[in-house]
Amino acid sequence: MIERISKIALLAAVALFMALIAFNNITDYGSNFDFVQHVLSMDTTFPGNQLKWRAISTSALHHAFYWTIIAWETLSGLGIAAGALALWRARRQSAAVFNATKSLAVGALTANLVLWFTAFLTVGAEWFVMWQSQVWNGQMAATRMFTCVGLVLLILKTPDTDPVVPSGRDGSAG
Repeated sequence: MIERISKIALLAAVALFMALIAFNNITDYGSNFDFVQHVLSMDTTFPGNQLKWRAISTSALHHAFYWTIIAWETLSGLGIAAGALALWRARRQSAAVFNATKSLAVGALTANLVLWFTAFLTVGAEWFVMWQSQVWNGQMAATRMFTCVGLVLLILKTPDTDPVVPSGRDGSAG
């Protein structure tokens, strides 16, 4: 049972973290909006950067990108929380039922991984060359998030088994 509780606790921790990230992004909108704006504008990349043709300087698009990120964080976090709740409810069920119940959490964790890998490490860091910025570089944070969420996904995906009852201890004559 401890393995199941551990998986549920890790999911709940990721859900809480995503809730705090989304809450902070909404209630302190300007702080991380500045990050998105600078990354998309490419205004702190290397001087003479030949890739600045990719820059987006339209404020409405900056807001659209940022709201997409916030929505993605929120929805994946809600999916992770719902997956943790579903697994909590199934924690005393057979291994087959518990393993089948993991699908919502697996999908939500995967959606979260796609956010960090695609939006930040691929689009932000490579397309908008965020890695060139000394100030607006979120690669370390995105890598940390991708790694933490990925580890939780790997732990969750380890198959659960039904307990083995030693012969004679299940009430039979043995």
